[in-house]
Amino acid sequence: MEIKRDIYLNKLLSSRHNGMIKVVTGMRRSGKSYLLFNLFANALLDEGTPPDHIIKINLEDRRNNELRNPDNLLHYIDSLIVDDKMYYILMDEVQMVNEFEDVLNSYLHVQNADVYVTGSNAKFLSKDVITEFRGRGNEIRIHPLNFAEYMSVQENPNIYDMRFLFDYMQYGGLPAMVTFQDETERKEYLKGLFMHTYLRDIKERYAIQLDAELEELIDVIASSVGCLTNSTKIQNTFKTVKQSNISINTIKQYLDYIQDAFLIEKSVRYDIKGRKYIDTPVKYYFEDLGLRNARLNFRQTEQTHLMENLIYNELRIRGYSVDVGQVTVNTRNDAGISERKNLEVDFVCNKGYDRVYIQSAFALPSFDKQEQEFNSLRRIDDSFQKVVIVGNMQPTYRNDDGILVLNIYDFLLNKVAI
Repeated sequence: MEIKRDIYLNKLLSSRHNGMIKVVTGMRRSGKSYLLFNLFANALLDEGTPPDHIIKINLEDRRNNELRNPDNLLHYIDSLIVDDKMYYILMDEVQMVNEFEDVLNSYLHVQNADVYVTGSNAKFLSKDVITEFRGRGNEIRIHPLNFAEYMSVQENPNIYDMRFLFDYMQYGGLPAMVTFQDETERKEYLKGLFMHTYLRDIKERYAIQLDAELEELIDVIASSVGCLTNSTKIQNTFKTVKQSNISINTIKQYLDYIQDAFLIEKSVRYDIKGRKYIDTPVKYYFEDLGLRNARLNFRQTEQTHLMENLIYNELRIRGYSVDVGQVTVNTRNDAGISERKNLEVDFVCNKGYDRVYIQSAFALPSFDKQEQEFNSLRRIDDSFQKVVIVGNMQPTYRNDDGILVLNIYDFLLNKVAI
């Protein structure tokens, strides 16, 4: 079974010969190695690249243990470059090499060498790319399968069958999920992966001393997906529920570690009318819903919160930066007294000069619910597109206020562009 990852493959293909080291980053088990060694290598072969001009090195393989020595690796690669035609050097788990930065930088000035690497997020994180390669690293971030990719490998799917969407929101988009048919297998795989891969990576990389607090913090974030929170609020939760005296600084530090491992992302608040960012509180979203659910033992699977997380992930895959919007309005209370009120916009999405405001609404069962979702969008007085995404099969339409009401399938399958 081949899963097409055209979003990332096209980025790799378009970055060829740009004089930079192409670094594929992302959470473990999201398909980095498959993208590089299978999809990208096959695309090169299809274009006529000779097989001996594609140098593949899996540094995680024990058979390549000698190549983890930087001088041996340099000598091996140099021995394979025997003419002046272009060579594509593909290295997986490059962090296994001591002083790998020097090895990669050694090929920046070799005219017929084009270098592509992956590294596990335990020792090779997104922010490391900025410093390790002296501004000559081109990061390509890969995510778990989005819903369209997930559906592309289903057998004879009815894409509008709600069971597929619920299944995806329950078990997420790690590529291994499409190979499991049994529910128990999926759950055990995800729980084991979280405990023995992601948590272990964080603990080993940062020599975590408060293991229990780290795990509790992940549980707190998993339980509050789609909710505004901050370090002080989290600290109070630890004090009252866990009787823990963990400090705010430690909480902030641990949150950074979890983000560096690509498990979660932070979305900050943006005052739309004031055109300024508000530092706190913030929202956290999980990179993969299956891992989030597994961490909570599949107990808290509220569709409203999962759909909001799902939409956030899809927007990030499409290249948007995503903030939490706030619209401040002046109203009068029942006593006729003027008061200021903050209305929330779930997502303020920016990409270049493009901006979209989005509300996530699993259902709009009543007029009051519609007013609640539309009200904040109506109060935004610019001309950027305003969208409400609903989690059912109702037809997509634009209402009298110019707000696009978009069903979740038309959004996820890109039937209606936003």
